[in-house]
Amino acid sequence: MGKLAFVFSGQGAQYVGMGKAFYDSIPAVKQLYDACEALRTGTIEQSFSGSPENLTKTENTQPCLYLADIAAALALQENGIQPDGFAGFSLGEIPALALGGAYTLEEGFQIASVRGQAMAKASEGVDCAMMAVVKIPTEQAEELAKPYDKIFPVNYNSPMQLVFSGDREQLKAFSADVKNAKGRGLMLKVSGAFHSPYMTPAVEPFGKALENFNVKLPEKPVYANYTAKPYAGNPKELMLAQVNHPVQWTKLILQMAEDGFDTFIETGVGTTLQKLITQILPEAKVYQTDSLETLTKTLDALRA
Repeated sequence: MGKLAFVFSGQGAQYVGMGKAFYDSIPAVKQLYDACEALRTGTIEQSFSGSPENLTKTENTQPCLYLADIAAALALQENGIQPDGFAGFSLGEIPALALGGAYTLEEGFQIASVRGQAMAKASEGVDCAMMAVVKIPTEQAEELAKPYDKIFPVNYNSPMQLVFSGDREQLKAFSADVKNAKGRGLMLKVSGAFHSPYMTPAVEPFGKALENFNVKLPEKPVYANYTAKPYAGNPKELMLAQVNHPVQWTKLILQMAEDGFDTFIETGVGTTLQKLITQILPEAKVYQTDSLETLTKTLDALRA
């Protein structure tokens, strides 16, 4: 076996109840949630028993999803699984950096909270959305989008999946073009045009908030969405650039493979990253952990 990576879910994967099984069964997870509840009242209720509509609000999604991602990682580590490196999709990069040692787990929660607030504010008054284009190559999807001036390719998920952010009306028209090209457009459960120029107003306030934190280079490799390479240089610059620039997930996973990673655990919520990595690297071993049941399955597979 080569190197093992934890990869963390991003926005759109959230659901009410995520992380609760780990909160109820692992003391370290409960301790972290309780400490973060003291920092941001209402987080536990939003995560475990609130409405799906409230959880979908960016300012709530990001801190709640951060904790669910961390909870799954702590569950794996409690069972002796220690990764050689990390990556996270969009918001997932914040827990990846925390586990990599760039800042404490509590500081990561605060960073996720201020990031969510800044991105939510940037979305106000703008009728934007995000749509995944599947079943056609990313190059073809890019070509189809060229006539539209208010939509942008933002998440390079796999060779056959590209997400676009932008004006909702233009996305609807673009979806018809995609369908005519034998592709399919899928609207995402998010409330903003993330990783596009529409998020530029979030960069300055997020940057000012980051001044309150001592962000170090990670102790273990954390692969950046913006560069598709391990964090280097000034980590805050990469964190800020990620907000309004595309997520280079396909390049990132290929770079990790080149660097010796052949085993990945989607750590947090859902199976989206597991599916994408399998499309990018069919030969990789990819597992998923977001519940006690999937934790057991992953542990059994790794020990086998």
